[in-house]
Amino acid sequence: MRSSHFLRRTFIVLATLYLLGTVLGGIGLGWIALHPGRRPLTTGDQHKAEAAAQDEDAKLSDVQITTSDGTLLRAWFIRPAQSNGSAVILLHGVGDNRLGVYSYGDWLVKNHYSVLLPDARSHGLSGGELATYGLREADDIHEWVNWLEEKNGSGCVFGFGESMGAAQLLQSLAKESRFCRVVAESPFASFREVAYARFGRPFHTGPWLGRTLFWPTVEVGFIFVRLRYGLNMEAASPEQAVAGTNVPVLLIHGLSDQNIPSYHSDLIRAHNPSHVVVWHVSGAGHCGSDQASPEEFDRRVLGWLSTMTNLPMEPRSLNTMRPLIFANKVSSLPRPTFRPGFTRVPR
Repeated sequence: MRSSHFLRRTFIVLATLYLLGTVLGGIGLGWIALHPGRRPLTTGDQHKAEAAAQDEDAKLSDVQITTSDGTLLRAWFIRPAQSNGSAVILLHGVGDNRLGVYSYGDWLVKNHYSVLLPDARSHGLSGGELATYGLREADDIHEWVNWLEEKNGSGCVFGFGESMGAAQLLQSLAKESRFCRVVAESPFASFREVAYARFGRPFHTGPWLGRTLFWPTVEVGFIFVRLRYGLNMEAASPEQAVAGTNVPVLLIHGLSDQNIPSYHSDLIRAHNPSHVVVWHVSGAGHCGSDQASPEEFDRRVLGWLSTMTNLPMEPRSLNTMRPLIFANKVSSLPRPTFRPGFTRVPR
């Protein structure tokens, strides 16, 4: 009798703790996700960026736009002395700012591309109180493409995003068809799927733990965000956004990515295999493909950007493609290196 009473009380206590943990955990995680914190840019960062551009005989300008919801977004625009007429929008990861992808901007400027490096809303020096993982940022990217078309002329506009920036870029394709091509490294397939994966990461269990034991916590987080902020995070879904696009997409994903597992890129490609290809990089962690396989990274990305895109893309692997490289042999130019003071933060 005592044993039965003890077990019943233990069950009630554990159930109560689970319920409280689920509710409080879901609310807390929902709030944290939308408020990742800012990494501000300093006056010193500005001076370093200007000096780096001058080293390449390029012009760096501070630019800004105001979105339809009144948010002020800020960016750097760097134009090389000898431009090939095309421009690349570079999008950083969560909790970071434009400096997180500055090394790629430096690399692309060397290869004669103009580059636009925005701070995402609620990041860096841009306005906005909430990070929405593509729900609002997709429209922001659309506005930046408008700006580039006005300022940079009729050349190609490309997109390159990492992690959160990659997911935002892919979501913009649902309404933005003017990109010639895009590159997305380590994107999530959907906000829900990455939430499941994050719960399993400390235990190395994959997403199944989030889909089972912690599923109620995820649901509470989604409900809290919708009721408190009016955001439907179910709609933050790159895999759905690419389904109808005709823009060719190169996905890059490290097979050792513990932050956003590589199967996310496979899920995205499955929704549009005729326009999306995936390069899986052995030994690469989250957004680490340029470090794990530098020469191959250069060849694939520069080849992807410089390939003619005016014909429909056939479903074939990158290994069979023969890109048209610019006559100046851009693939032989220096690859990105992180300058002192320009370091990326973990995403």
